[in-house]
Amino acid sequence: MRRPARRPRHPGIPRTRMVLRDLAAESVAGILQRPARTALTVLGTLLGVGAFVAILGLTATARGQISSDFTVLAATQVTVKDVGAPDPAQQTGAATRYDFPDDADQRAERLGGAVHAGTYWQVFKTPPAVSTRSGPATGAAAGSQGAEGLTVYAASPGLLQAVGPTLSSGTLYNTFHDSRRMHVAVIGSAVARRLGISNLAAQPAVFVNGTPYTVVGILQNVERLPNLLLSVMIPGRTARADYGDPAPDYAATMLIQTRVGAARLIAQQAPLALRPDRPDHLQAVPPPAPHALQDSVTGSLDSLFLLLAGITLVIGTVGIANTTLVSVLERTGEIGLRRSLGARPRHIAAQFLTESAVLGTLGGLLGTAVSIVVTLSVALAHNWTAILDPWTTLPAPLIGTLTGLLAGAYPALRAARIEPAEALRR
Repeated sequence: MRRPARRPRHPGIPRTRMVLRDLAAESVAGILQRPARTALTVLGTLLGVGAFVAILGLTATARGQISSDFTVLAATQVTVKDVGAPDPAQQTGAATRYDFPDDADQRAERLGGAVHAGTYWQVFKTPPAVSTRSGPATGAAAGSQGAEGLTVYAASPGLLQAVGPTLSSGTLYNTFHDSRRMHVAVIGSAVARRLGISNLAAQPAVFVNGTPYTVVGILQNVERLPNLLLSVMIPGRTARADYGDPAPDYAATMLIQTRVGAARLIAQQAPLALRPDRPDHLQAVPPPAPHALQDSVTGSLDSLFLLLAGITLVIGTVGIANTTLVSVLERTGEIGLRRSLGARPRHIAAQFLTESAVLGTLGGLLGTAVSIVVTLSVALAHNWTAILDPWTTLPAPLIGTLTGLLAGAYPALRAARIEPAEALRR
């Protein structure tokens, strides 16, 4: 099949051309022709690119802060669990287990790199009656003088130091109270509010199943084991004297606070240092690798925020495409006149593509600047270290340009297909 012959060009009419200077002049004239619409179009790209860069910047900043705090806490903590079998001499069903020596805190703290160490365990299987008067608090009195569902922990003095406590009132009990099996207690701030204890000047006492314990301190916050804030803590030796050794279901656990870099070595040494005769009764749990922890915690966050940033950028692209298409429809007469004067379809398409690219670039530049300001402001407000990766900020204006080109492709193609005669009849 033969291709149809092209119509010969009239020898007296030269082929029209558009140089780069003319293309730039026409594009700038088209952009400045409607400044309000141009500003709105740039705003769409600004929001899209700005949100994209800001979300990535804030995510990196927050990830750096979370990773820093989380890694320091996780890398300076060793847990030693009592995994030994119950004493076979004990009666079945009443077996108890406590494989830590009496001087476990001091043995663990003598290890190189250890800061504080202590043991703890839950004393009762079912929540005991805890109140500020002898006998269980029930009915209307329970709201001010008693509390239900509280947990009582036996904790050695070293444990209270290892959790990184912040006291709102009073002090922590020490080895003097523990060695003499004194009936003292440290409670969390939430427990104090539920029991109606506001200060310790009158030396208030809490009754655990009727047994009084003088409150010597109120914890405002802890860095580790936050469940202690909702519990009553009594000295370990006092608990063993009053209630016996911990039950197998609630075996004792030791928490060792270490210096940075010493945790894994301490985890290897702790069982032998605590029980040289039966180190297999104790199992030390070292902290996980920091990079693996960071990747596992932040991987899902990165995916989520990248998806959100991509959706925002798509919305900006759709906004540019819609505005450019409306501009093509409004300028149909102008396009027809230019076509009748010799402009070729590719000249029309190039002009609209250039306009879209310029608007996208302007939006990308402004969006990048705004996102940097937002990221720095949030970081300063939270006393964080701002993290702005070059691979997210430097290509942002180029992303705006590509967004503009992509958004203007269909409107430019539609403008190039407008026939001069049909456009002039409108």
